[in-house]
Order: sequence, then C-alpha cells, then structure tokens
Amino acid sequence: MYKLVLLFCALLIFVHFSFAQDNVVNALKRESNRNIRKDNDTTTNWNWKRGGLMSFNLAQGSLSNWAAGGDNFSLTVNGYFNYFLFYKKDRHSWDNNLDVNLGFIQSTSLGSRKNDDRFDILSKYGYKMDSVGKWYLTSLFNFRSQFFDGYNFNNNIGDFTSSLLSPAYIILSAGFDYKPDAKLSVFLSPITSRWVLVLNNILSDKGQYGVPKGSHSYNEIGAFVTVNYNNTVAKNINYKGRVDLFSNYKDKPQNVDLFMTNVFSFKINKYFSATYTLDLIYDDNVRLFGPTKDAPGLQSKSLIGIGFLKQINAKKR
Repeated sequence: MYKLVLLFCALLIFVHFSFAQDNVVNALKRESNRNIRKDNDTTTNWNWKRGGLMSFNLAQGSLSNWAAGGDNFSLTVNGYFNYFLFYKKDRHSWDNNLDVNLGFIQSTSLGSRKNDDRFDILSKYGYKMDSVGKWYLTSLFNFRSQFFDGYNFNNNIGDFTSSLLSPAYIILSAGFDYKPDAKLSVFLSPITSRWVLVLNNILSDKGQYGVPKGSHSYNEIGAFVTVNYNNTVAKNINYKGRVDLFSNYKDKPQNVDLFMTNVFSFKINKYFSATYTLDLIYDDNVRLFGPTKDAPGLQSKSLIGIGFLKQINAKKR
C-alpha cells in the first residue's frame, strides 16, 4: 500500500510539472501575439495573501409503496470550508491553512448520524536557503481533531469510538520544504514530534489510539513527509490534495501512518458545482477493526454531491 502511496506522490509531482510546462509553452504563444502592457498584479510585491472555498451539498430522497424497499425518507447534508492566509516577504514565507468538514445523514431506518467530521489547522514558516532557490528551511505545526462524538455501528448498535479531542493529533516538525511554485509543496523532516491526545475518560480507560490505558496523551518521535497540491487541473475543475506520512522511530518504524485527503470541485456555474472528496487514513495504533476489534485497518471515506459553491477570492496586500 505504501508503494502505491509513494507512486501516487511521484505521479502528482510529474503531472504538476507537465501542467507547468504546458502553461509555459501556451504563455509564450500568447506573449508573441500581443502588445506588452503593465500588469499591476505581477509587478506589485505583496506581503499577505488570503482566500478560500465554501461548499454546501444537500441530497434528499423519499419512497412510498416502493416494492424494491428502502428508507421512506433520507436527507444528507455536507459542508466544507477552507481558508488560507499566506505571508511572503524577501526570503521569509508563512503559510496558514484551515480545513473544516461536517456532514450528517438522517433516515427513517438509521436515524441521525454524522458521515463527516474533521477540522485541520496547518501552519508553516520557511526561510529561503538562497535568493533564487526553491528550498526553504522550515518549521511546521499541525493540529487535527473533530467536533462531535463518533460511533461504529453494527446491526444498528453504536459503539462509542471518538469525540472532541479524542483523538487529536499535534505535530511539531523541522525540516526542508521544496516549493517550486504556489501550487506544490513537498515538506521533508527527519525529526518530528507527534502527540496523540485522548481526553475522553471512557476512551482513555480503553487505551484507544495507542495511548496507554488511563493516560490522556502519548508522544512519538519519527520522520514526517507531507505533500500539498492545489491547482486548476482543467477548465472549471480544481483539485486540492494532501498526503501525510509518519514513521515512529520508537515503535515499528516500518508501519508508516498515512493521512490522505483529496477534494475535486467541478464548477457548473457561478454558484453551483459538483464536489468529490476521498479521504484515506491508516494508523497502526488505531485498532478498531477485525472480528475482535483489535486490528488496524485502512479507513476510507468517499463523498460526492452537487450544491452551492463559493470561492473566497484571493486578496493581496
């Protein structure tokens, strides 16, 4: 599985540079056929840049005397919010990003349940190693958790598995960030400290998420890689993706933890779009799977919907 992940990262970088090369060729063609004029946006240095994206999807279904069976009523609501704040001046750069995902489903047979719940804060400060290069000496902070209680359902019986700050993940890291342009970032760190928090007493007493029974936190030291990519890959199609890989030096370093999120936005018109999200998580310390619920497993979440989309236009100052 990890070979596939590494292959995906390599393919992503290759596609990025392929798009970049095509853009250069097309730009040269356009430049050869137009008069030279001043572009205020490219000739003015900026310190702060901000923007983001909001989407809201709603799906509803109902049945009456339907022979094939199914829920008489179902309603699904999903929302996504992204906001970024970038700083750049001379050799200094500071990137901040917030992602929030929330989703709920209501049906006659299952009742009300959440189907998406995550908030993620990422902040990176970098100092360019030379004036014309693309490598930055970088420090990174990441915090990830959820808002509401989570359950695993079996025969419509819920098993309490997670809650606010249970788990939560905090990463502090120092390393090197390769940023060829604003679309791609590849951060590499040989030394990273990661804390796993389980503040809920019920989950703490069970020793969930690798935290010792009765404890509320556990620290890991290891290597960390994160690849971030954001680009308009085709007309009216935007892709935003991230892959995190972490190897714990202190315990089974060969079992690499994976966190991967993908968001595709297909713009229909000014206010509506189709969105597709795919999240993959593998954590060797999350042992909630198998017949005895004591085995790790690949967690996956896939959502597709059509609804409202609002681009928070990037502003510079």
